[in-house]
Amino acid sequence: MPTDPPQQNAQSTAHRADPAMCAVIDTRVVSESLPGQCYVEQKWFDVDLDEIFAKQWLFVAAEAEIAEPGDYVTVEFGTRSVIVTRDNLGNVRAHHNVCRHRGARLITQANGSTGTIVCSYHSWTYGTDGRLMYAEAQAPDFDKRCFSLRSVAVRTIAGLVFICLADDPPTDIDDVARIVEPYLAPHRLSEAKVAKQTDLVENGNWKLAMENNRECYHCGGHPELLNVFFPTWGYSDSDAIPDRLTAVVERYRRATAELTDTWNRFGLPYRRIAQLDSRPTGFHIEREAMDLAGESFTLDGTTACTRPLSDDLPDRRLGRLSMHLQPNMWLHVTSDHAVLFSVIPIRPDETLVRTTWLVNAAAVEGVDYDLDRLTGVWEITNQQDADLVRLAHRGIADPAYVPGPYGPSEFQVEAFINWYVTRLRVNLGLDADATADKIAESA
Repeated sequence: MPTDPPQQNAQSTAHRADPAMCAVIDTRVVSESLPGQCYVEQKWFDVDLDEIFAKQWLFVAAEAEIAEPGDYVTVEFGTRSVIVTRDNLGNVRAHHNVCRHRGARLITQANGSTGTIVCSYHSWTYGTDGRLMYAEAQAPDFDKRCFSLRSVAVRTIAGLVFICLADDPPTDIDDVARIVEPYLAPHRLSEAKVAKQTDLVENGNWKLAMENNRECYHCGGHPELLNVFFPTWGYSDSDAIPDRLTAVVERYRRATAELTDTWNRFGLPYRRIAQLDSRPTGFHIEREAMDLAGESFTLDGTTACTRPLSDDLPDRRLGRLSMHLQPNMWLHVTSDHAVLFSVIPIRPDETLVRTTWLVNAAAVEGVDYDLDRLTGVWEITNQQDADLVRLAHRGIADPAYVPGPYGPSEFQVEAFINWYVTRLRVNLGLDADATADKIAESA
């Protein structure tokens, strides 16, 4: 059977030919924010779509969103659209949302369920596994096997679904999965259900949305979240801790010591593993204590759902498991629920932030949990973040903007930007030592 035709490299060639863009990439100053054009110009946005989002592993859904055969979600960025579905055998599949006849968009809904994928233009019909099943009035020698939907690389990790549009996706996803699965698997995310999902459009560049998430320097603007989220995040023992955080640090250390015994009792890995800019699929994962009751993201820190997310972990006080993965996701898991975030670029100054709350599949809304209590802290926090990203984008678009320095607690912002610039250098062929990167990828 014929294989998918290769992706075209014309865009990469065009980007490589832009000397001004290449100069910005080559002269990026470590520990400083990027020049303004990287956030506001259309050509930079196009580069981000072609060289980052089209070539890296992206978080696109929880398996709970496609729990049954025929369930699907669609993911769109720029002119690209991908269908992620569960086929009739229960396998997770991903295909380009483009009919193999004359290219019509197949599915226009964000999610749903279907037995077959039918093109509304000429009724070409595909199975959920991408096989062409029906095409009326074709030539006698027409072979349906040659016209399956074009596949997209897909990978599930402990209930999370990732896709990559590249012909040769970064192979280190296998190593990343091996490292993070022991952290995630005990929470049984693949067996959970979606309690709620929200889409918030932030009026700022997608990189600003990610940078904002990668530091807590601004967390004074999140009073609701700071009831339970220790604002010591980002500081190490060797950093000079602000006087205002002295008491908080001591409380954090006591809570961590107490929780370490709990984590060890359940065999839950908790140590920080941070490889955010040292590999193609950069990630960070760790388990940390929470303030007040230390159980969940609520105003008093007590659980929002009385049924634990995993029946194997009945203790309410487990702190939070947090994970970041470049370029577009982060998550937090507590004893009673998980909250997942994904970032999708829309335009240079617009970004979709999707938030998904998961609970135990047997939990009943109104009985085991109140939806407003479950989602309230993060819905408020998300809007506060959106307001900050809007302000950041407006300032960066001002001709008066010049790159500024990152402080010690913003080390993950620096790691994100370093990862971003490194990926551009490699994907655009600007890295003089790309061989070393390939070695690191396969290590």
